[in-house]
Amino acid sequence: MKKLIKGGRVIDDANGVDGRFEVLVEDAKVAAVLIPEEAAKHEKDDQVQVLEADGMIVTPGFMDMHVHLREPGYEYKETIRTGTEAAAAGGFTAVACMANTNPINDCQPVTEYILTRAENEGVVRVHAIGAMTKGQKGEALSEIGELKEAGIVALSDDGMPVMNSELARRGFEYAAMFDLPVIVHSEDLELSAGGVMNEGFVSTELGLPPIPAIAEEIMVARDLLLAKYTGCRVHVAHVSTAGSVALIRWAKQSGFPVTAEATPHHFTLTDESVRGYGTNFKMSPPLRSEEDRLALIEGLSDGTIDAIATDHAPHDAVVKEMEFDKAANGVIGLETALPLALKLVEEGRMEISRMVELLTCGPARILGLPAGTLTPGVEADITVFDPGLEHLYDAASVKSRSRNSPFLGWTLKGKVLHVLVSGEEVF
Repeated sequence: MKKLIKGGRVIDDANGVDGRFEVLVEDAKVAAVLIPEEAAKHEKDDQVQVLEADGMIVTPGFMDMHVHLREPGYEYKETIRTGTEAAAAGGFTAVACMANTNPINDCQPVTEYILTRAENEGVVRVHAIGAMTKGQKGEALSEIGELKEAGIVALSDDGMPVMNSELARRGFEYAAMFDLPVIVHSEDLELSAGGVMNEGFVSTELGLPPIPAIAEEIMVARDLLLAKYTGCRVHVAHVSTAGSVALIRWAKQSGFPVTAEATPHHFTLTDESVRGYGTNFKMSPPLRSEEDRLALIEGLSDGTIDAIATDHAPHDAVVKEMEFDKAANGVIGLETALPLALKLVEEGRMEISRMVELLTCGPARILGLPAGTLTPGVEADITVFDPGLEHLYDAASVKSRSRNSPFLGWTLKGKVLHVLVSGEEVF
């Protein structure tokens, strides 16, 4: 059956579309983006299902290029089913899952298992990211060619940065041969050793071991230089400091093959949130200063940072409900990304078309995927949301299997109402 999404403001940054249009879906594909007068004839067709979108915004389906679905191995934290249900609730029609499963996704069988499970259990599209080194140990490279053949879209030892620069160089060279981007978690583990929060006034006052901003920035600088040297497409994950933003801006201006992402928790919160010792404010990299937060927002707005990614990291209560310094790092984020991004728009810090780009064609370009657009002929992956609808985000409303969010109890503005994957409504 054909579908007509009618009455909404359509924003498709990849095609420069922003206005009152109707989206026609046929045979799981986007058939056309029409002006209302052209769409009127389709409304009279008995074979067309009309989806009313008055007062709503219609965009290509969101893509989150940095999530942890935990399966295989940690299904008590999240499964492919529950993680993709959370993704759909957040407006995401596609996610890319990191390799830190059990076993690690460093070989063809694990990649194939994830993709098969996703095909059978996933509510939205799932793309796999393979580990650059075996076991994410930073000692020997994975079989990168086999991983590419199995279907990975990027390489990353996320959370376990490759400290050996020679091995990192070789990994980047192999990734470039197979046209795979490398997603880097930039952290000098010697500088950050033992730290649990951002180094600054708050860490001193609370007496918590600090992680200096320079621990991130030194590794960002190294990986940017390696990107230039090897020609590898390097993507800097979860940028958190003003210094990192400045380095990435310089590298882009110098023509380095680099992209970057920022998370909603880093552009919304600061280390001041840690004062209550709540472990849902503990993540890696840690929440930084207000200066860093504002630098991230500027980077998102001016094009230095290319994507909003959640680093959705589900954890069970056992590893979160303990002393701050012993608790696991990480927070969930799929279901809160849109309203937190819309907050930047409401505050006048970003145009809504730019926000849509950061959630759609931005990450799709980085991963080289034919998504993030409403170009006729592409799969009809579409998100419809009400930017003004307020709702309480509480534990009862969470779709993820875990509840480790710093935003529980917040009243959020902006809510996803319809999500289509290949033209079929999944939320």
